[in-house]
Amino acid sequence: MRVHRTLLVSIVLSLALAVPAGALAKRLIIGGSTSVLPLAQKLATAYHQAYPKLPAPKVGGGQSDIGISGAAKGSFDIGDSSRDPIPGVDPKGLVFTRIARDGVCVITNRSNPISNLSQESVEGIFTGRIRDWSKVPGSTISGPIDLFDRDGASGTQDAFQHIFLGETLKISPTATAETSNGLEQNAVSSDKQAVGFVSFAYTAGVNPVGYQGIPCNLRNAKSGQYGGVRNFWMVTKGRPKGESLKFIKWVVSGNSATKRIINSSWIAIR
Repeated sequence: MRVHRTLLVSIVLSLALAVPAGALAKRLIIGGSTSVLPLAQKLATAYHQAYPKLPAPKVGGGQSDIGISGAAKGSFDIGDSSRDPIPGVDPKGLVFTRIARDGVCVITNRSNPISNLSQESVEGIFTGRIRDWSKVPGSTISGPIDLFDRDGASGTQDAFQHIFLGETLKISPTATAETSNGLEQNAVSSDKQAVGFVSFAYTAGVNPVGYQGIPCNLRNAKSGQYGGVRNFWMVTKGRPKGESLKFIKWVVSGNSATKRIINSSWIAIR
């Protein structure tokens, strides 16, 4: 009996030693903001290339509030958020780590290539006070404005609200609320009368509109000229630890790989 037990222990130890160290590491589950999603996917791929023995992080989309609540509930190791933390609203015990900055662009259909909107025009359009394109300086079309918004769980909507409209004005309730940047991008690209807003990474196929005389592009955002800029965050339940800590430290370390990725379409914080 003792011989069998010794043999069994030896077999278990042999199998454990035969398993690569990386196979024992936890696979990170990351999810949340669709604005952060393209960046998080690129970072996860580069991280796996840097540490091939570790399981590749699993990255999904959703919305900022989903990322925040997922981190709080433990369904995500790391939640992605494109809005700043809100004291008294977000679950207690969360830690927000800023990883990059991003721009938000007002967008129109390419059939209506407006180059710039003033503060007055942005407020008039998005509050619903201006309802026809003939009333918008620079518009090449006339007719009703089809207004697109993001739903209330969106970090991009929160950023747009604070940056472009301030604390008192609100987006018109008649606007069509989309649940992701991609859906907003598709809606505006397929509707000649449309206007909406998206993250920098979602401006392909639409017309990004300048704001207060400054074109909405990465160069102007990096220089500080373009004002429509917000933060990207990675959110954890408590201080990051284990594989989450290792990944986040790598992301914010300012190494050549992360700098190259972030500066390709976003704004590095170091």
